[in-house]
Amino acid sequence: MAQTVVLKVGMSCQGCVGAVNRVLGKMEGVESFDIDIKEQKVTVKGNVEPEAVFQTVSKTGKKTSFWPVEAEIEPKAEAEPKAEAVTETKTEAKTKTEAKVDVESKVAEAETKPSQV
Repeated sequence: MAQTVVLKVGMSCQGCVGAVNRVLGKMEGVESFDIDIKEQKVTVKGNVEPEAVFQTVSKTGKKTSFWPVEAEIEPKAEAEPKAEAVTETKTEAKTKTEAKVDVESKVAEAETKPSQV
C-alpha cells in the first residue's frame, strides 16, 4: 500500500542532502521523495513503512524525527478564537461609531438652534 512519510531531518549543507538522497535512492519501495533543506523536511512516497524510512534516514547520522502533526493542526485551532475576537472588536467599533454619530448630530442641532437665554 502506497503511503507518505514525512520526517524532520537535521541538514545543514548539500552534503547532508546528498547523504539522505543516497540512502532513500537505494531503499526498496520508495517511489519518490522530496528533500527540503530550508524546512529540514523529507517527504517519502511509496510502498514503505514509516519506521523503515525513519531507520534508513537515521543511518546517515543526521538527527531524524517524524514531522510533528500537531504543528500543522494547532495554527488552525488558534485562528478561530482570534476571528471571534475580531468580530467582537468590529461590533464594539460599530457601537462606538454609532455613538459618535449621535453626538455629532446633537452638536449640529445645538449649533443651528438659536439659544433661548
